[in-house]
Amino acid sequence: MFDLDDTLLWDKRSVEEAFKATCLTAAKKYGIDPDLLEEKVREQARELYAGYETYSFTKAIGINPFEGLWGEFTEDEDNFRKMNELMPTYRKQAWTKGLKAVGIDDPWLGAQLAEQFPQERKKYPFTYEETFRVLDQLKGKYRLLLLTNGSPDLQQSKLDLTPEIAPYFDHIVISGQFGSGKPNPAIFEHALKLLSLDKDEVIMVGDNLWTDILGASRAGIKSVWINRLGKETDEVVPDYEISSLDELNNILAEHRIN
Repeated sequence: MFDLDDTLLWDKRSVEEAFKATCLTAAKKYGIDPDLLEEKVREQARELYAGYETYSFTKAIGINPFEGLWGEFTEDEDNFRKMNELMPTYRKQAWTKGLKAVGIDDPWLGAQLAEQFPQERKKYPFTYEETFRVLDQLKGKYRLLLLTNGSPDLQQSKLDLTPEIAPYFDHIVISGQFGSGKPNPAIFEHALKLLSLDKDEVIMVGDNLWTDILGASRAGIKSVWINRLGKETDEVVPDYEISSLDELNNILAEHRIN
């Protein structure tokens, strides 16, 4: 089982590049510091996002504030319908309030930047250098399942932007379709049923300790934490830790998954 965001897709870099390009538009107009604007927009986005009635739902499904700045939420479900109604205003407010925080009172520009950011995000579908090399090594040798938190529309958009990924997987499970997300063990148990495998025949690979690793642990599934940044942890403990997906074959050999 593989996580998608920041495990196979380099989502954080995609978001960073979109912010850089969008903030540069404002910097060129007003001569402001684009890095400071990004910081303030991120702050405003987090604050606004946490104030919506959909916040508990987005936390359970795993949709973060910055995905709200560009994703579509068109699913026929009450919470997604509410999000679809809220997000256009949310985006304009996040950028307009971010501009105000750096001394620029320009709602028109805020609205412009709110429209630009989703376009920029779609230009930068980064993957890690080893992603396809490792998937090539595993395809045909193992049954592969993609287990990702998020809305179906949003995660499908990411897969559409990098269409090479989906064909590697026998199953793709998106939390927004299932009804709950990682670390709820129910979504892992659902994935096991799809694979027709027992928990000791599967391993979960992901970057997030509090969703991928904790959820796998709760479901009794061995976990591999992809820790590219060398973070430390003493709260959630993975079974294995790697700094590159290239190290995964050694883990699989040790775990004897076949």
